[in-house]
Amino acid sequence: MARDSRSAAPGSGTDAIDQGVRQDLDALLARLDAARDRLGCHIAALYVPGPDAERLELVMMLGLSREFVRPWEHVPLSTTAPVTDAMRDRRLVWVGGEEAMVRLYPALALVLPYAFSLAALPLVADGAALGVVFTCWPGWHSAELSETEHDALMALSADLARLLRDATAAGRPVRAGPEPLMITAESGGPGTPESLTAMVERLPEGICALDARGRLTWVTPRAANLLGAPVFRLLGARPWDVLPWLRDPVYEDRYRAATVSRQISSFVALRPPDRWLAFRLYPDASGITVRINEADVAPRDAPGPMLAADAEVPTRAGAYYHILHLASKLTQAVGVVDVVDLVADQIVPSFGARAVAVLIAEGDRLLVAGHRGYPPGLIDAFDSTPLTAATPGVHALVSGAPAFFESREELERMYPVRPQMRDTMSAWAYLPLVASGRLVGTCVLAFDQPHHFTVHERAVLTSLSGLIAQAMDRARMYDAKLELAHGLQESLLPHALPLLPGLETAARYLPGTEGMDIGGDFYDILRIDRGTAGAVIGDVQGHNVAAAALMGQIRTAVRAYATAGADPGSVLSQTNRLMNDLDTNLLASCIYLRVHLSGRYALLASAGHPRPLLRTPDGEVRVPEVAGGIVLGAEAVTSYPLTRIPMPVGTVLALYTDGLIEAPGVDLDDALHALGGKLARFDDGPLDALADALTRNAEQARHRTDDIAVLLLRSVCAERDGALA
Repeated sequence: MARDSRSAAPGSGTDAIDQGVRQDLDALLARLDAARDRLGCHIAALYVPGPDAERLELVMMLGLSREFVRPWEHVPLSTTAPVTDAMRDRRLVWVGGEEAMVRLYPALALVLPYAFSLAALPLVADGAALGVVFTCWPGWHSAELSETEHDALMALSADLARLLRDATAAGRPVRAGPEPLMITAESGGPGTPESLTAMVERLPEGICALDARGRLTWVTPRAANLLGAPVFRLLGARPWDVLPWLRDPVYEDRYRAATVSRQISSFVALRPPDRWLAFRLYPDASGITVRINEADVAPRDAPGPMLAADAEVPTRAGAYYHILHLASKLTQAVGVVDVVDLVADQIVPSFGARAVAVLIAEGDRLLVAGHRGYPPGLIDAFDSTPLTAATPGVHALVSGAPAFFESREELERMYPVRPQMRDTMSAWAYLPLVASGRLVGTCVLAFDQPHHFTVHERAVLTSLSGLIAQAMDRARMYDAKLELAHGLQESLLPHALPLLPGLETAARYLPGTEGMDIGGDFYDILRIDRGTAGAVIGDVQGHNVAAAALMGQIRTAVRAYATAGADPGSVLSQTNRLMNDLDTNLLASCIYLRVHLSGRYALLASAGHPRPLLRTPDGEVRVPEVAGGIVLGAEAVTSYPLTRIPMPVGTVLALYTDGLIEAPGVDLDDALHALGGKLARFDDGPLDALADALTRNAEQARHRTDDIAVLLLRSVCAERDGALA
């Protein structure tokens, strides 16, 4: 018989969990376990949002040991993965096999190159996304999800969402613990019938069994003889830990492949000095049965690496997975903060550390670029450390050599610590960050208990530091360019809108989240004379410095022609001629209107720009008919007809660029209708509040393919305007 095994870290507080919380977890666990049987999947997991709502955290995992899932215990919602896509888009994500994985999630396929299918579903109750359920099937599953499986998954999603909702309503929101609850099936071991043991031991081949964590639970004498180690030494150990010649990552990878895909796997390995053995792995829910035979392999046909009996292999497959996983994630890092977050999310839990700090060399000092896990305020004592100081962080940077301290005593023997700078940690790894031969900084991993750094860990951490250094170097360059871009953008947009009697205004600008975060959207308000004001909004094609520069020229031209007294149609015609004289290949859309404050109307001209929304004083919202012209820069000479728009007191005119309503997969009419609905619900409060409401969804979006500008105008009584001023 197989039995469930729950793993939890000592001191994790599991025994002290409130009875209600325990019941919630047991109910969720029971639903997941029953779903595995009903769906035929071999892995199931539950994620919930973390306290900051910026990441998903693993609550429980059925079918895999923690060794497999460490890199995915905390998944930032900004990353692209099945669970995050399911959460963000509130949809079922299905990946039907290896080919689909490579096509849809190439970074994940890199670190999990195995045959399996997966599904991720959001857990939604009362309109709120409360978590994600994740399930996996063996490699033999069809590339398509059957209708029966789909219905069962939807029922599971609704059931789990209800449990999470009820737990939250009872004041017990489900949260991930210090370590996720891991449920694996382990073989019965000593309970194996004697007759079966005797029967297996009569076989000419060696037989052994591994549990879900890769530990040997049963070894026949023949298998021990073939492996070259006594049974007592093998039991309870992982083969690649106890047998040096099996430490090559290729062999452990075959074990991982069998565990994840639930398909038979095999390999041939050299037992030094010259004995080749064939291994065949048969997986099921409780573990893996391994059949071992002599292999007839000629030296010239010998597959795989050949290791000496006493070779010290510096790493294993698990270590390679950390490297590959971090490498794939670091390609998505943009700024320095992203790199620090990835190191904290991926490296810290994988090696059992408690805290991390990334220090960057700036001039003659070592600055703290970011940190996680340290008590508030403590890390400030280490910021701006001179590069002449005798500290392990400075020494690692200057020497380019990593330093490992397995206890506080070991650290303080070499670097006496001042009392005010003493932290609560007990072991440290100081990793120099060297990119292209240049010293970038130091990454510090801190452990809250004394920690022995094995040769494996030291080698892997040193390798990881190189990846971190390269990413940090790119991130610093990006941040510098971004700062320059933002400075340019801010210099081209008005710092403040002028106060005009009879007209209330508000504006918002949101850069796109791709490229250099700089674009060609612009707006402006200008005082023409005592009784009139001008307003302009436009969108220059492109998202780069050229677009921003042209935007500045257009804004300046509109201001010059408008203040000279030209009507809106003439302003756009003259600006269009200027663009053609500049011989630019870019186009621009634009609306310019002249508001007659005393007459309570506006004259408007449009050059291919989205039509504004108008909210009348009685609350009706409509899209006014605007006589439009072609975009600026398309033709050398063209005219722009005028449209008269009444603006009695209380009228609100909303001007915007297309980034506010256009998005991949979103119907333009639906988006415009939703925008009009927000304007209709406006309760005559401050225009700044309305501007925030119109842009809130866009501001919270993680991916904006276009920049956004919004300009709001409201006709008010001059007395009210003066009171507001």
